[in-house]
Amino acid sequence: MHNHKSSVSKRYILFIFVGSFLLAVAFSLLSETLTRSVKSVAISLTGLLFIILIGILADIIGTAVTAAQEAPFHARAAKRVRGAKEGVFLLRNADKVANICNDVIGDIVGTVSGALGISIVVKILNNNPGWPALWANIIMTALIASLTVSGKALGKTLALTRANDVIFLVGKILAYWQKITGKRCTKKNRPVNKKRVNKV
Repeated sequence: MHNHKSSVSKRYILFIFVGSFLLAVAFSLLSETLTRSVKSVAISLTGLLFIILIGILADIIGTAVTAAQEAPFHARAAKRVRGAKEGVFLLRNADKVANICNDVIGDIVGTVSGALGISIVVKILNNNPGWPALWANIIMTALIASLTVSGKALGKTLALTRANDVIFLVGKILAYWQKITGKRCTKKNRPVNKKRVNKV
């Protein structure tokens, strides 16, 4: 049997801690700014849907990266197809990509969407003092949960059936980002060391 050694290190754990903190601050500032500066409940709800969508898209990427096959990307990379090398990079770091997308972004989005939902409920109750606060909170919580769960369920189906296409699309986005900014967000891929394990 092959021993699959995880690429997760203490340095990576520290990176995840700091990155999660900064992302949580950024998302929280975004949601707070949205609820405080925008008086329209409809616009606030649109912002909430956008945040939930980010979580669903991240979940799709995190699922697809664990299901995609690396071989087709090597074939495309040999033909110098844009995004293929980036796809290989993502697949060779599948554990980290899945962790960031499914756990880091997913958990942060879940927390922030809940907080934003409460803020929207408060805004609705301020505009409609006669409405029951208990039921308003229950309905908002149920709405956020149902949208998130059903969206991720649909997204997982797409991620598992079109895994290569999803990762190739993400790879193309990374490639264009690198072209526009001039900053590499991927490292040069090293060849995989394939060793045969002799049967005893």
